Amino acid sequence: MQLIILCRHAQSVGNENRTIHQSVPDHRVPLTAVGQAQALAAGDKLANLLRPDDTLQIITSPYTRTRETTLGILSSPILGKHPNASSIRVYEEPRIREQDFGNFQPCKAEMERMWHERYAYGHFFYRIPNGESAADAYDRVSGFNESLWRQFAEKDFPSVLVLVTHGLMARIFLMKWYHYSVEYFEELRNVDHCDFVVMKLNDQHKYDLQTELRTWSGYSREQEEQRYKCPPANRVVPTKEAVWGARKFGGCVGGCNHEFDGEHSMMGGHVMKAGRDFGGSRSGAASRASSEDEDGDKEDPDAAGPG
Repeated sequence: MQLIILCRHAQSVGNENRTIHQSVPDHRVPLTAVGQAQALAAGDKLANLLRPDDTLQIITSPYTRTRETTLGILSSPILGKHPNASSIRVYEEPRIREQDFGNFQPCKAEMERMWHERYAYGHFFYRIPNGESAADAYDRVSGFNESLWRQFAEKDFPSVLVLVTHGLMARIFLMKWYHYSVEYFEELRNVDHCDFVVMKLNDQHKYDLQTELRTWSGYSREQEEQRYKCPPANRVVPTKEAVWGARKFGGCVGGCNHEFDGEHSMMGGHVMKAGRDFGGSRSGAASRASSEDEDGDKEDPDAAGPG
């Protein structure tokens, strides 16, 4: 196989309106009209990357916005003229779905609190309430990558593979494939909607990254690769400064003022009353928590919420 191409889905309704996640399941959020046009253009762009003898397989996340992006790509009149267009294979793969952001999302105030908490804790390890951390997503992408390697050994495996997925998941895929550190992952920014990340097979049977990845601080792949050279080089590991002041995110909901009377249980170092309700928003909001799109472009455009 000569090329692996990661494609982030086209613009979705959730990218335009975050509040849709309070009423529409994340996996059912469709593309906008702009997104439909982006997907069609991505099909033209893909066609221009293919050689006449190339064969193509597309693996898509099962979310509505990635399915619609895949259909848009396949609707490209230029791709439709490729000699092997009739033999394109398309499969769905749940393991490359978006990071789980915890069912229906809550009010804006609660989401803002959660994003600030995630920033303070770290994007990779922070687990969304009732959802996943990026580390959880990494585990399922690891299994997916292993499945891919087994498929590569098949004689009839296509020469070009396209993964239609999500912004964060593309970064997770690259992190696993190229053994990026947690710090470098958190430095990476999402590619734009329907942009490609291209990996090309070299003479040593390894895949060279052809696309320049954007980072927040300019921390480069070259710096990343020097981290564990022997003898150790002067390492500059990117870190995020605490910008939220002395704000406290941890502890018990509503504060820690619990008493011990022999009928209570110890949890997390505090005495907790039996039967206590642990659900709901810390801010007291009635709706359940969600988050801004991981493919969003607001407070932290590339690491905010589902996308």
